Amino acid sequence: MTSVGTATSTSSLTYAQIIANAQKAHQQALTNPPAASSSESGATNVTLSDAAKAALTTIKDFATVTTEARATLDKLLADAKLTTPLKDGKLALDLSKVDRRELYAMSTNSNQLFTADEQKAAAIELQNRFDQAMAGPTAVGRVTGSVKGLYVAALAYFDAMGPEEKASAAYVDQRAALEEMLKQIEAKPSTLPGAVPNDPINAYMERLAGGETGKPRDIKDVAGDARATLDAQYKTSGNGKPDYSDFDSRSLASVALNSNGKFSATEVRTASMEMRSRSGAALLQSLKSAGTGNPAGFAQNVISLYGAMSSEERAAAGWSENLYAAAVSNYQTASKLGSLLSQATGSSSFGGSDSGSMSLMDYL
Repeated sequence: MTSVGTATSTSSLTYAQIIANAQKAHQQALTNPPAASSSESGATNVTLSDAAKAALTTIKDFATVTTEARATLDKLLADAKLTTPLKDGKLALDLSKVDRRELYAMSTNSNQLFTADEQKAAAIELQNRFDQAMAGPTAVGRVTGSVKGLYVAALAYFDAMGPEEKASAAYVDQRAALEEMLKQIEAKPSTLPGAVPNDPINAYMERLAGGETGKPRDIKDVAGDARATLDAQYKTSGNGKPDYSDFDSRSLASVALNSNGKFSATEVRTASMEMRSRSGAALLQSLKSAGTGNPAGFAQNVISLYGAMSSEERAAAGWSENLYAAAVSNYQTASKLGSLLSQATGSSSFGGSDSGSMSLMDYL
């Protein structure tokens, strides 16, 4: 049998990651209740079947991925009644659910199957995904004054790339830059992006400073897609009951807020309940991942969650600026107390921000 251990970082989780962890844990609890144990473990061991192990070793060849990417894009364009995924140089098509390898095939014009607009659209979507993965850690960095969390999150993001991306020169150079920056930050916590060439975090920070990140699709466009999805559901099921299990949080928020005024009271109410349920599960997961007796870690996770959400997601989840302010205050209090305890005991085990580091706000 094969066991796979999974562990969770407390300082680099994004909203989407914590939501995914919460949903995965909930599903595992439903299908495989844990046996009673006298001790707690920081990892979850999952026994894989022979079929699952075979699936892990089976990777589609890139030609197949490319063919499927063309078919995926054709269907999305047809469903949206569009001939191009761009409008005025911006995304007009929702590519959020497209497989990453398929996006890479589009962006590199694999087998010469994609137009210039389609290549640009895929590149924009890939860039947006990276920026979204950095949003939570950036929010934490603004409070803690440390950029380490961004580099931890960026490495995880790069490690999840497909084999074709990992074979590119850009991947090799940028991942090496991330590793070198982490080494420099370990030696000198005040090190900021820009210390080494090819650093993708430095490029992200430049876009952030220029106001070129954090621009999701217009919520009314998202609501239009959500309306079409629900209509298709009703046509298939015939019961008229909304199923939000496959909706991402922004699509769900568009319904909960009735962003285009085309959702029924029942659809809005059930979407609001689902949104609050998901955000509650994310908060619970962030508390568990921080660990018992780690208020600073929990506060960081809440800050990361808040920072990774769009304003519409926050509104639908009922997360006000007061929640963010409370999380910041709790982090600062816990860090100050940890620092005082460390001074009193001569120990560095109480947590808190890296000493002597410059704030990201100063950097920007």
